[in-house]
Amino acid sequence: MSTSPLLQPRRCILQKLGMMPYEGAWEMQRSLVNQRLQDPSLDDTLLLLEHPPVYTLGTGSDTKFIKLDLQQSTIPVYRTERGGEVTYHCPGQLVGYPILNLRYYQQDLHWYLRQLEAVIIQVLNNYQLPGKRIPGLTGVWVDNYKVAAIGIKVKRWITMHGFSINVCPDLQGFNHIIPCGITDKPVGSLQQFIPNITLEEIQAKVIETFAQVFHIKYI
Repeated sequence: MSTSPLLQPRRCILQKLGMMPYEGAWEMQRSLVNQRLQDPSLDDTLLLLEHPPVYTLGTGSDTKFIKLDLQQSTIPVYRTERGGEVTYHCPGQLVGYPILNLRYYQQDLHWYLRQLEAVIIQVLNNYQLPGKRIPGLTGVWVDNYKVAAIGIKVKRWITMHGFSINVCPDLQGFNHIIPCGITDKPVGSLQQFIPNITLEEIQAKVIETFAQVFHIKYI
């Protein structure tokens, strides 16, 4: 069942956290979710950050998609409660963790995933990059390169985890996994198409576009 669209913008706390270890950001998300489970009237939150190199797996991820020896890896590996398969985070990749109460939007996970994709596609439109969806998959592609990944967890309609956009990262870490379990579509970055792109300008566009797509007001 879906709720009616908001008449007034929903209040959202914006936190630009810079470089942050995965475990700390994960704990912050869980704390924010638990607070909102206790008090659903709390404002939403959007966390934007980068991570040092880290591999994360979804709750049902298959380790066959990991090519490295987990016991020998110098890069941390975490199994999380989000959906999706294994992915890689590193500097130069913009990560967004929206903590939203979907009861104030639409109680529909497919709607939420498509809205996150819409944010990224509209950001790319600013640079005349043709971001697209692929039926049956989650994320955003440019010229068959996956430039943005999405993996979420929703508990009693409170969201956590979210999206990552490869702005200008070193993509070598993806060579040790089969990202998202997709074997026939390579991972790419915005830097391939716009050599001088910066994470800061993409972050600014994401902030602006997220507010438009989700009809929110930052506080």
